[in-house]
Amino acid sequence: MIPIRPIGAVTKGIALVLLACLIFSTQDTIGKQLMLTMTAFQVIWGRYVVQTAVMTGYLASTSGLRFLKTRHPFLQIARGLAQTVTTGLVYVSLPHVPIGDITALVFCSPILVTLLSVVFLKEKIGRHRIAAVIIGFVGVYLIILPGSGETNFYHILAFLSAFSNATYIMITRHLAGPEEAPATQFNTTAVGLLIFTVILLTTDTPPPLSSAPIFILIGVMAAIGHFSMVKGLSYAPASVLSPYLYSQVLFAALYSVFWFGDSLRLSMVVGTTLLILSGVYIWWRERIRSAESASRPSRA
Repeated sequence: MIPIRPIGAVTKGIALVLLACLIFSTQDTIGKQLMLTMTAFQVIWGRYVVQTAVMTGYLASTSGLRFLKTRHPFLQIARGLAQTVTTGLVYVSLPHVPIGDITALVFCSPILVTLLSVVFLKEKIGRHRIAAVIIGFVGVYLIILPGSGETNFYHILAFLSAFSNATYIMITRHLAGPEEAPATQFNTTAVGLLIFTVILLTTDTPPPLSSAPIFILIGVMAAIGHFSMVKGLSYAPASVLSPYLYSQVLFAALYSVFWFGDSLRLSMVVGTTLLILSGVYIWWRERIRSAESASRPSRA
């Protein structure tokens, strides 16, 4: 029998996930604002320096040097690379695309995870999830709406970031477990920091020292958001909290309208709605399949 968690714990988990999503949206919004006077790689590098420093300090104080040890170094590096590509594509696109559009496109990752699982892991999916994937891609089409005059090349880059983010999600599932947790948390930004440092030193210049306070704020926010997400998942399982992750799309849309003065296109609203509905439906079908598998009697 599956233990029933107290309502209080689930409520705390939902609240912490919502807080994390709000923080992530706020962080991206500040990053977009900074790119009015800085390059994308300067903003990314400044954020990664502080976030990696905060994460390293926390892990060193709580687990010693365990975060430097891993049984899956290639997977850890691949995961870090996937996150690096996602961040790079998103931040390069931010100055040119409304933040609500970008966030919605990145959040088609669960749909892509389903598709990539079929292609690379040879998983079988039924007609319900096939329909959800198709509806999700219709949503993507409505958000990008090629030829409308309101979209551009950077919408395509934002959509491509969803593929790298889907790869990141799939690798994260393989690295799940307490033994790999410290290394996984550390390499989330450490790999990217190394890569973006090389890019910055060869093609750009470091951000001005006067911007240090705002980067400290962004880095600390990122760390708090990450810890909130992890803590939320300790109160309630991911199978319960997953739908609430889409709140980040809502927060991003609100920032897009009220901070940057972007207009909400009808096609974007409809496309985002279809994306969220298809993602939640895929999550719901996964829960049903997991419950059915758990209820089947095991064979001796």
